[in-house]
Amino acid sequence: MAQQVKGVIAPGKNEPVRVETILVPDPGPGEAVVAIQACGVCHTDLHYKQGGINDDFPFLLGHEAAGVVEAVGEGVTDVTPGDFVILNWRAVCGKCRACRRGRPWYCFDTHNARQRMTLEDGTELSPALGIGAFAEKTLVAAGQCTKVDPAVAPEIAGLLGCGVMAGIGAAINTGQVGRGDSVAVIGCGGVGDAAIVGSRLAGAARIIAVDIDDRKLETARSMGATHTVDSRTADPVEAIRELTDGFGADVVIEAVGRPETYQQAFYARDLAGTVVLVGVPTPGMKLELPLLDVFGRGGALKSSWYGDCLPSRDFPMLIDLHQQGRIDLGAFVTETIGLGDVEKAFARMHEGDVLRSVVVFG
Repeated sequence: MAQQVKGVIAPGKNEPVRVETILVPDPGPGEAVVAIQACGVCHTDLHYKQGGINDDFPFLLGHEAAGVVEAVGEGVTDVTPGDFVILNWRAVCGKCRACRRGRPWYCFDTHNARQRMTLEDGTELSPALGIGAFAEKTLVAAGQCTKVDPAVAPEIAGLLGCGVMAGIGAAINTGQVGRGDSVAVIGCGGVGDAAIVGSRLAGAARIIAVDIDDRKLETARSMGATHTVDSRTADPVEAIRELTDGFGADVVIEAVGRPETYQQAFYARDLAGTVVLVGVPTPGMKLELPLLDVFGRGGALKSSWYGDCLPSRDFPMLIDLHQQGRIDLGAFVTETIGLGDVEKAFARMHEGDVLRSVVVFG
């Protein structure tokens, strides 16, 4: 029998979000119902609200979450009721061409729940990234549940469900930052700062943070940046070159998702260096680069999907590192809020006042 819970929906493009009663069906085969304990307010949710992902309104927002499995459907064996889990939006299938080639982090057929959650009048909801976790409970594919140590606070654990994993993975998995490398990170929000943390964890010798906000640059330094560049007053390409003996950085991570900053990343890397795009562009954006420069500079231009992570491998590892004191995931939590505060959290995000606002339940 479907359960009635409270959740935050985006009813239409650029309309204010609102709290509504959501109907969550019992889990079917391969599905799980999760009682959400905490969910971060991610910029991707704002993209959904603004119509920057698609126009399949209304959306049930929220995806960066942790909670406890309440019920599972037929055939589910990897998780059981009572398990503390982080929700992930790339539940690998194990059968597609990427999975068969031993690259499941590129899985091309990831799973979501087949049933739809609805409003009381039967209107079907589109869950953000197949999760929809700005709700007291949500229905997901069981493969979207990754078990981790329940000793970690849910508001910290949940951040690995998207932004923090995306940033750390962009450095370690996609960019393959190594010991002694120089790294530049353009855009120092939550994802960019996570890339700084990942670069530091990988042993980078020089980590250059680039942003237009003094507050963000200060936070970036506290996260491990060795140098900062205010791109309002300095050309970031020239500044990065000056800080890398005139050559450019070995790895440049673009965490904004705009053509202008991507072009800066392209020219700020060393010859044969790597550019990693982890910032999410909007559908209408175009990029123009001289093809001769693409050829002549060599190296690699990469996109980072979810930090190219494998949740079953990377989530528990990063939780262990947090518990060992080697990374401080708690530093990303600026504030905890209630379900009715999401619209205000979007405004604070837009103003650059927070790394993460986290909705906490119960």
